[in-house]
Amino acid sequence: MTHNKVTIIGSGPAAHTAAIYLARAEMQPVLYEGMMANGIAPGGQLTTTTEIENFPGFPDGLMGSELMERMKKQSQRFGTEVITETISKVDFSSKPFKLWTEFNEDAEPITTDAVVIATGASAKRLHLPGEETYWQQGISACAVCDGAVPIFRNKPLAVIGGGDSACEEALFLTKYGSKVIMLVRKDHMRASTIMRKRVAANKKLEILYNTVSVDAKGDGKFLNALGIKNVKTGETKDLQVNGLFYAIGHTPATKVFEEQLETDENGYIKTQPGTSFTSVPGVFAAGDVQDKKYRQAITSAGTGCMAALDAEHYLSSLEI
Repeated sequence: MTHNKVTIIGSGPAAHTAAIYLARAEMQPVLYEGMMANGIAPGGQLTTTTEIENFPGFPDGLMGSELMERMKKQSQRFGTEVITETISKVDFSSKPFKLWTEFNEDAEPITTDAVVIATGASAKRLHLPGEETYWQQGISACAVCDGAVPIFRNKPLAVIGGGDSACEEALFLTKYGSKVIMLVRKDHMRASTIMRKRVAANKKLEILYNTVSVDAKGDGKFLNALGIKNVKTGETKDLQVNGLFYAIGHTPATKVFEEQLETDENGYIKTQPGTSFTSVPGVFAAGDVQDKKYRQAITSAGTGCMAALDAEHYLSSLEI
C-alpha cells in the first residue's frame, strides 16, 4: 500500500503553487496531475489558452502551456513527485484518507494524511460547428484573460449569455472592441437590475434577444462571423464579428468529491472564508474548484499557497 504525507490533486497554478510550498517545507508532496482529467490535459485550463499577458513577472507575455511547464519544473525541482494518473475515487470518512486512481478503483487504495484539491473548473461551451477550428482564434471563454489581445482590438465582438457574468464580460470588452453584441436566448436577461442598467447605458453595447448562435465561421485561421438564429421567427443570418466570448457558466471538477465534501448549489467546494479549509479537517481546496468569482491564474496560485500553508500547519499539528 502506498502512503503519502500530503497528496495534491490537480495540475494548474493552484496545484503547482501548493506543491512548491509543500516541497520546500519538506512535506514530500505527491501530485496527481491526471490524464485528460475533466477533459483537459495536465496543466489545466491554461493549456487551452494562447498568450498570457497578465501574469506578473512576464512583461513580454508567454504561452499558457509554457507557464504551466515552468511551474511543473519548479515544483519538481524542490522534490514534488508528479504522477500522470487521475484520481477517480476518494474516501474522506476516516483517516488516513483513501484515494484510488482511474481503472484501479477495486485495488488497494493510496492513503494520505492530508489532501489539497485543485482540480479546477471548465468553462461551459456550446460546441458549435466550427468552434474547434476557431477556439482561441477568435473564440474564448474568458474576456478578462483574452479581451485585450490584438485580434479583438477595435473589432466587433459577441458575448453569449444573459446573466451578471455575461454583462460583466460584455462591459469589459467595450474597452477593446469597436462594438459588443450580447446574444440572449430569451426575451429578457436574467442579470440583476443594476447590471442591466449598466449594459443599457453603454453605447457600445447592443443586445439581440431571442437569439442563438448556430455556427462559427472564418477564413480558416481566424473567426470573422457567427451564424445566428431568431428562436421566435426562425430567421437566420450571419453576424460579422471577430470575437465570440462564452459567458454561460463554469463546471467545477468536483464530481468525485460530491459525496465527501460540502459544495454549493453549483458544485463548487465550500471553504471557510479566508482559508482553504473544507468541511473535512485535513482536506484543503484551492483554485477554481472553490472560486466561482475571480477564476484567474494569479488568484489560483495565491489560494494554492494558502492551501499549502494550511496543510503544513495541519500536518505539523499531527506531528507527522
